Amino acid sequence: MIELSHVYKRFGIKLAVSDLSFKAQQGDIIGFLGPNGAGKTTTMRLITGFLKPTEGKVKLFNENPITKRLTVLPRVGYLPENNPLPLDMLVKEYLDFITEVKHEEHIENIIEELHMDDVYEKKIDQLSRGFKQRVGLAAALCGKPDILLLDEPTSGLDPIEQDVIKNLIKKLAKKRIVIFSTHILSEIEDVATRVLIINKGSLLFDGAKPKGKGSVEVLFKKLIKKS
Repeated sequence: MIELSHVYKRFGIKLAVSDLSFKAQQGDIIGFLGPNGAGKTTTMRLITGFLKPTEGKVKLFNENPITKRLTVLPRVGYLPENNPLPLDMLVKEYLDFITEVKHEEHIENIIEELHMDDVYEKKIDQLSRGFKQRVGLAAALCGKPDILLLDEPTSGLDPIEQDVIKNLIKKLAKKRIVIFSTHILSEIEDVATRVLIINKGSLLFDGAKPKGKGSVEVLFKKLIKKS
């Protein structure tokens, strides 16, 4: 359902993504690894059609996410790294707006699934970072997307909230593709079924998650050092 073929993205003279190719199918939980500035966020924005590739092709459901936005993007849920939320709105007000835009009729199911009942009537500004992430995730889940892109979903969370988000990712992945980026290597071991490692815009590894505690870290450090 996702296919990138020899994709390049340049910003002026800077090459952010270089000859990137991979495919993803339903049920994949892909841990997307790379140092800061490696090209992870750019890749996610290319998949969503927020950015146009300089060269190469991006396809979702065999369609171009830029030229077929109205048919493709409703099937994609995206939680960006900085999770821009309207802090002066109530959680209910914000999610009511999202559900109207995405024509979602069963927001109650999402609220229950994310255990957000106690904060539903609160202002977003009053929430902990963990619950703000859940609000962003709820927005991404509206419309029952087939693809879920999560950019650093546990960044800045305490260990308890990290575990909550990790368990949610595993639960949500059963009927869709999930790609999540992270700097926490243990999260890849706990959640992912497949690993993509990128550095300087180039794909270094694409394969099943290595087995054994610490094996992802060993692989990551080895590949980054070589690159």
